[in-house]
Amino acid sequence: MTAVVFIHGTGVREPGFSALAGRFAAGVSALRGGLRVVPYYWGGAHGAALAAGGASLPPATGTGRGPLAPGPGDDDTADWAVLYADPYAELALAAAGSAPAEELPPGSVPPDLRVRGRLADLLAEGDGPAAELGPGLARAVADLAAHPLLAPAAASLAPDDLAEVAARCLTAQVVAGLLDTDVPLVPVGVTRDAVVGRLAAVLGASARGAERGVRSLALRVASSAASRAVVRRRRALTEAAHPAAGDVLRYLSRGEAVRTGLRALIAGLEPPVAIVAHSLGGIIALDTLVLTPLPQVRLLVTAGSQAPFLYESGSLPSLEHPAPLPAHVPDWLNLYDPRDLLSYLGAGLFPGRVTDIAVDSRQPFPAAHSAYWTNSEVYRHIVERLP
Repeated sequence: MTAVVFIHGTGVREPGFSALAGRFAAGVSALRGGLRVVPYYWGGAHGAALAAGGASLPPATGTGRGPLAPGPGDDDTADWAVLYADPYAELALAAAGSAPAEELPPGSVPPDLRVRGRLADLLAEGDGPAAELGPGLARAVADLAAHPLLAPAAASLAPDDLAEVAARCLTAQVVAGLLDTDVPLVPVGVTRDAVVGRLAAVLGASARGAERGVRSLALRVASSAASRAVVRRRRALTEAAHPAAGDVLRYLSRGEAVRTGLRALIAGLEPPVAIVAHSLGGIIALDTLVLTPLPQVRLLVTAGSQAPFLYESGSLPSLEHPAPLPAHVPDWLNLYDPRDLLSYLGAGLFPGRVTDIAVDSRQPFPAAHSAYWTNSEVYRHIVERLP
């Protein structure tokens, strides 16, 4: 009788683990009878916990003024997050509200003509008008001038509002470029807002004071209340999320106890044994197998695992790149979902030792990382390879 050891991933605790293990057992047993499914629940004894009740969490304060209250930089933080992800979000909203394009009467000036002329003047100045942010303004100006959303947005907005939306679009493009290249010096909101004001003036906006925040328009791309609520709820969010991140950190610093428990479990099983492990569970399983020959284990299956990434980046506790996978490590089937940003490939790192197979849950990330055990493809690939 084949024994299948099932190892969970980060953040899993009871009663969720029992439900997960039951779902896994039902999935494999439906395709092959006579299996002995043996869950390995490490989260209770070895998972991360806030031992001091969250004493490390700062109180919900903003920028040093005490408890959060509306003020410069607080209200539009969530909006800027949207603009960094899509600098053209406001233009798209404005364009969506514009009337269908019509032929202009003879002698009429297109609504976007003025801002296009000012964009051409701005382009001639290069990156200089936004030098505090970093490089990229000239490219952003050229992209905006050529963008198909500019004309319909201009038809929908007053000239002042168009100038401010365009200024935020340009600023968001520059900052997003910094984020994409992992530049460690991202400017603070005060600097960003000063650039927006300067660019808006160059693009034709009338003087409106020092602040030109996203809230100055009726076009809202996110809720400022949500931004403040996220900071106020930092304790609740940390307590909800910390088991996942904390489990990884705890394992990487104090993982031997988890591996000892797994070795003891496997020692009591009759061969053949297969290990099926999710996420951090795959790291635990691989480390255990690399460090200790366990001949009764004939197959390792990982799903949504970061083990290949840790190995390549020099962070896997048991094996440092470019050391080869020891000969005593069994066949390794690595299942990954292309939409799961926490799943990685092993075949290119260990040629001939790992089989990577893509499975598609049709879920976006992060849901894709938790959808393996409701995917019939996953169970089929596992059962096909069980000893």
